[in-house]
Amino acid sequence: MRAVMFGVAGIVGILALAAVLLFANLPDADAFNARVERIFVENNDLTSEAEIRLLEILAASGTSFSDVLQSYRQIIFVLLVFAAALLVAALSLLVAIVILNRRMGQIERQGIQVTDLIISRQERLVLINNMEFKLTEAAIETLAALAEARMDEEFLTGAELEAVIQGRRPEDCEEAAGATRIKRLRDSLGNQMVSELLVRNIARKGYVLAINKDVIRMV
Repeated sequence: MRAVMFGVAGIVGILALAAVLLFANLPDADAFNARVERIFVENNDLTSEAEIRLLEILAASGTSFSDVLQSYRQIIFVLLVFAAALLVAALSLLVAIVILNRRMGQIERQGIQVTDLIISRQERLVLINNMEFKLTEAAIETLAALAEARMDEEFLTGAELEAVIQGRRPEDCEEAAGATRIKRLRDSLGNQMVSELLVRNIARKGYVLAINKDVIRMV
């Protein structure tokens, strides 16, 4: 957070310095009027109507030039303020994205922080952190099998998962059948990211619920 504050302060400081240098090097708004006034003072012999008219035009031009230059100063100031706001917003957004990516990385490494998981086979309901999900009978059986394995600190391959549900030997079941059950469970839970973090597939071990076994309750 301190680095962000220093970054914002640095951006504002650089733009402020640029503004000071820019305004310091802009021509004086009254420079043209001063030159016209000098012409009036040094040329008292300009008395004809055409010459006087020319001097009046020059004086009017000087005033117009002064007004235009003043408006340019205001436009430049507004643009500098706008640029500072955009840079600060962009830096803040970048920092927010970095923080979000870090949090997502922590979630991917640690799984979902589940404080309570209740499975009701009879009602075919699962409550995850007080969020209620209505599942199909196949999905609730899959989740129950994974929960029982998690409480026993075991991993289930696709074939083992299918064997537990079907009451058969793992050798007589196919890995793809268990994988299909996992996919359907994730689809039933809805949010793909959340469900895939909840039901993890550990390489060379099998499927497991990425939660603390002490929060699981079967009713």
